[in-house]
Amino acid sequence: MNTLRQRMWEDMRIRNLSLTTQKKYLRQVASFANYFNKSPRLLGIEDIRVFLLYLAQERKLSASSINVTVSALRFLYKVTLGCQWDIEKIYFARREKKLPVVLSPDEVAQFLKAVENKKHKAILMTTYAAGLRILETTKLRLSDIDSRRMTIRIQQGKGKKDRYVMLSEKLLIILRDYWKEYQPSSWLFYGKTKDDPISTATPRQVCRLASYESGLKKRVTPHILRHSFATHLLEQGTNLRTIQILLGHSSPSSTAVYTHIAVQNLKATTSPLDTLPDM
Repeated sequence: MNTLRQRMWEDMRIRNLSLTTQKKYLRQVASFANYFNKSPRLLGIEDIRVFLLYLAQERKLSASSINVTVSALRFLYKVTLGCQWDIEKIYFARREKKLPVVLSPDEVAQFLKAVENKKHKAILMTTYAAGLRILETTKLRLSDIDSRRMTIRIQQGKGKKDRYVMLSEKLLIILRDYWKEYQPSSWLFYGKTKDDPISTATPRQVCRLASYESGLKKRVTPHILRHSFATHLLEQGTNLRTIQILLGHSSPSSTAVYTHIAVQNLKATTSPLDTLPDM
C-alpha cells in the first residue's frame, strides 16, 4: 500500500467510515489515478472534471455510481491532501428520480414458494419480513434474535447505526425450523464454515434463479424485497415515521418515496372525472 493510499485509509478509519465505504473510496481513487497514470497529488480540479465526464459519457455510469467517485475524490483532496481550493467545485451528478420496483403480497408469496432450499428461503424471508438490507441479513447473529421481545437487533447497519425491527411470528417458526436442520452457532446464516457469515452474493444469485423459476415477469433482488416490505407497511396504514425507523433511514425524504408507490393510497383517491355529471 503506497503512502497516499495508506494515509487516506487511516483518515477514513479515524472518521469511522464503514469498511464498505473505505473499500469503495480507495477503489475509485485508484481508478482515477490509473486513468491518468499519475499520482492524485499531481492532478487537480480540471483533471477530475475530465475523469467524471469519461465516467458519464464513455462508461455511461449511473448518477449514483458517479457520485461515489465524487465523494471519494472530495474526501481525498479535502481531508487527506488538505487542498485549499474550493472542493464544492467537484459537483455531484443529478440523480435520476426513478421509483423502485415492488412486488405485490401475492407476488412475494409466489417468489418465496420458488425457493426450495430451507436456508436460502430463511434468508430471503428474513429480508422481506424485517425490511433489511441484504448485508444486514447476512451479518445477523443468533444473539440478535430475541423471541421474548419479538425483535431483531440490527448491529451497525448503514451509517454505523444499531436499530431494532419486529420479529414476525411466521418468521420465528421458519427460523426455528431452519435452526434445527443447520445448527448455526454464532452467525445466523453462516457461509462455508460456521465461523463466517454467508456472502451477499449467494442470496442475490438465489433471487435471480427464483425469479425465473417463479414465473414472475418482474426482476427480483433482495433490495426489491426491502422496497416491497416498506410499501406493504404503508398500504396497511403504518405511518412514515415508523417505516423510517424500521428501515434505518436517516432522512424522511428517503422514506417518502414509498408514498408514490403505495397503490392502496391511489385506489382510495377519487378521480375528478368520477365526480362529473353524466355526459
